[in-house]
Parts: sequence; C-alpha cells; structure tokens
Amino acid sequence: MHKQLTIRPAVEADFPAVARITADSYLSAGYFDDAAHPYMVKIMDVAARAGQATIWVAEREGAVIGSVTLALAGEPYADIALQDELEFRMLVVDPAVQRSGAGKAMVDAILSHAKTLPGIKGVSLTTGQAWESAHGLYRKTGFQRVPERDWFVPGTDTKLLVYRRDL
Repeated sequence: MHKQLTIRPAVEADFPAVARITADSYLSAGYFDDAAHPYMVKIMDVAARAGQATIWVAEREGAVIGSVTLALAGEPYADIALQDELEFRMLVVDPAVQRSGAGKAMVDAILSHAKTLPGIKGVSLTTGQAWESAHGLYRKTGFQRVPERDWFVPGTDTKLLVYRRDL
C-alpha cells in the first residue's frame, strides 16, 4: 500500500526540491548530459517558472517527490495548448521513488482539475521520442498520440511527440 500522496500548488519553500527533482529526473533518464544545458538552466529556475505558470507538487510524508507545470493557451509555458486544452509540462518524479504511483496520481489530478475549467475539453502534452516510460504512463491514463501536431525543438532536428486526451 502506498503512503498517502498529496498533490497541491507549489509554494516558494518547495522550489529547491522542484529544481532538484527536475534535474535529477531529466539527467537520470539521459535527456541531457549535464545541468548546464540551457534548457536545464531554464527549467531549474522554478521561481521564474512559477511567475508564469501553475506548478503543482506531489508530497508524501512531508517530502516533495514530484512536480508538474500547467498552462493554458496563450500563457508563456504553453507550447501546444489549443484554446480548449489544458497543457501540462515537466511532469517529474524523484528517481528515488519512481514507479511508486506518483506520476499516475499527478496525471489523474490534472484530468480532474481540467474538468473543472470552463471551456476546457481536453488535456495535451509534449514528450520526447525516446521517453518510453513517459509514453507508457500517458497511454495508461488514456492519452492518445496526435502525430499531426508533433513538432521540432526550434533550431534542431529533435522531434517532440504530442499526446491528447479528451475529457
């Protein structure tokens, strides 16, 4: 039985843990070679991100073990959201506790939240081509690929995949 998980909006005291978990999960998954990568530097500036988007954390026994960033169309952190979608980005779980249900719990909370938002009919996300564990989570939680919306990291040949789930 998994211990109780609380999913709540991040507060400033959470920012160091969010930065650490984001870096640890991206680096341990092999997405980037080191934390000095410009994208890593950007996503580890949690205070700046929190000023422009909604950040949630997953907390178990008083410790932050995961986080996710939410954005609506037109907001700075929305890469792909259509007008009727809530987009989530940077869903991360501390590598020390991955596969403990925290990722699925956060996705379930996002879907529940999206259903309460006026005019929102779906949830969308972008993921890397080789990020197999993420793909498994998204398929398991009812997301489907929308390949016609795939896109490339600007200035690179790195293709990103888009998933959507209707509410």
